[in-house]
Amino acid sequence: MTKLVLATRKSPLALAQAEMVAAHLRNQLGVETELRRIVTTGDKQADWSLEQRGGKGLFTSELEAAVEQGKADVAVHSCKDLPGDMPAGLAIGGYLPRADARDVLVLRAGVDAPATIATGSPRRRRQIARLFPDAVFTELRGNVDTRLKKIADQSVADGTILAAAGLKRLGIDTWPGLEFAPLDYEQMVPAVGQGAIAVQCRVDDAAKFAAVFDGATMRAVTMERAFQAALGGGCHTALGAHVVGETLHLFHEQCGVVTVSLRPEDFSDPDAAAAHVLRDLHLIS
Repeated sequence: MTKLVLATRKSPLALAQAEMVAAHLRNQLGVETELRRIVTTGDKQADWSLEQRGGKGLFTSELEAAVEQGKADVAVHSCKDLPGDMPAGLAIGGYLPRADARDVLVLRAGVDAPATIATGSPRRRRQIARLFPDAVFTELRGNVDTRLKKIADQSVADGTILAAAGLKRLGIDTWPGLEFAPLDYEQMVPAVGQGAIAVQCRVDDAAKFAAVFDGATMRAVTMERAFQAALGGGCHTALGAHVVGETLHLFHEQCGVVTVSLRPEDFSDPDAAAAHVLRDLHLIS
């Protein structure tokens, strides 16, 4: 293995994340790397509502196909874009160390109580409505800088919600005319895998990558994805799950925000742990 081809989306954030993975693989494995830039269905259909279309696989399927067909060795994903199920023959090779997983409320300067908030995420809508019950919601698609420009300059809404990790990876700490307010986990439970960069590979190659990525992130995200799988969560579901140590922060439209203490042994069988917790919360039978 002297060269690895990484499949990635073409957005500025996707490319920044792919470059991070490429640098890590060069450092850990001493290989050359090449980025294979791919336009996904989700990128092509910028006017689609992800909630109405389901969103499942819209930003990942073409990358996965490149790995399945041998056109790439690995695919680099924002972990929160990955559906709960995995195509046969593919596996998660690992994750880079997780960045700040929080969501950030972005408001035009001077706005304290937004009348309109632009977000297509049911998870974000349901949770931010608890802070601003009178707000009206609209959708906003596009790259991070496009969204920020639309809020600051075009007044399409008073605010939006973005991932802290994405802002940091793009080097965005401030924006003219906007104010950034990170939301703690009691205010906004993050999406499954938020803040984590997932590296997907063929099952036969998984062992080659296991030792070079971050074990703590793998442990936490594997548990979060077990909850996603048990609930069938996707872009159309108001679900948040985030693990810190042995603590699970969970949001579901039927139970609101809850905090659950997990046992160390739960991490040896995440599927069973998720089923047990969700039965106790009466979210599954």
